[in-house]
Amino acid sequence: MTAPLTPLEAHPEHPPAPDPVSDVIRWAAFSCALVPVVLLWSGASLAGALGTAVGLAAVTAVCRVLLRRSEACAARPAPDEEYAPRQGRHQRHGTAARRGGRHSGGNTPAG
Repeated sequence: MTAPLTPLEAHPEHPPAPDPVSDVIRWAAFSCALVPVVLLWSGASLAGALGTAVGLAAVTAVCRVLLRRSEACAARPAPDEEYAPRQGRHQRHGTAARRGGRHSGGNTPAG
C-alpha cells in the first residue's frame, strides 16, 4: 500500500501560493529604496532623501510586525462560546439586570 500524496505531490504544476504579507513587505522595501532615488533626482537634498528613507524603513518595519501579529492572531483557533466570559452591560443576569427604568407602584415621592 502506498502513502497518500501530499497536496504538492498530487498537483506538481500548481506550486503553493506565495505569502501575501511577504509580497507587501517586498513592495514596501522597494519603495523605501525608490523614493529617496526619486527625491535626489528631483533635486532634494541628500539629508532629506536619507531622512525620508529612514522614516519609510521605520514605518515598513512597524507595519511588518503588525501584519505578522494579526496573521498569528487570525491563525489561532477561536475560544469555545460556552466557556467565553460574557462581558458588557447588556449581558447582566439576575437582580442587577432589573435596576433602573420605570417603576410601578408606591415608591414615588408624590405617591
